[in-house]
Amino acid sequence: MTNNDILRRIRYAFDFKDSQMIAIFAAADQTVTRAQISDWLKKEEDPSFKKMVDTELALFLNGLINTKRGKREGEQPAPEKRLTNNMIFMKLRIALNMKAEDILETMEIANFIMSKHELSSFFRKPDNKHYRECKDQILRNFLMGLQRKLRPEDTNEG
Repeated sequence: MTNNDILRRIRYAFDFKDSQMIAIFAAADQTVTRAQISDWLKKEEDPSFKKMVDTELALFLNGLINTKRGKREGEQPAPEKRLTNNMIFMKLRIALNMKAEDILETMEIANFIMSKHELSSFFRKPDNKHYRECKDQILRNFLMGLQRKLRPEDTNEG
């Protein structure tokens, strides 16, 4: 999954308007324009499409955490220069204040069943022997479950 695809799916699941997207970036002390957001959300075939780099998605996710959970005291965390699916999954988990049971329930909504042990392996440090790389399929199913949970009336797959 590309960063742009992830941003599109998050925006759709939460039904964020452009002004809300700008405010989320602002919550991470980043100024973005409506035009930038629009270019990131376009399909790859569109001539105005702009590829979203990892730092930009990290800023958005940090802003989402600050928006949903409140800004923490002191210096804000620096956005990661390189994001993995595991890091994206972890940031979404933090922003939404989800426990393992909540995530498993969300995955179930997307008809994706996994165990608590499988799930916990994604949130471990990479040097832990039980760490597992989060594949696109896992993140895609989580985002789909989130969309179905937050927008149950909407059958469009976004």
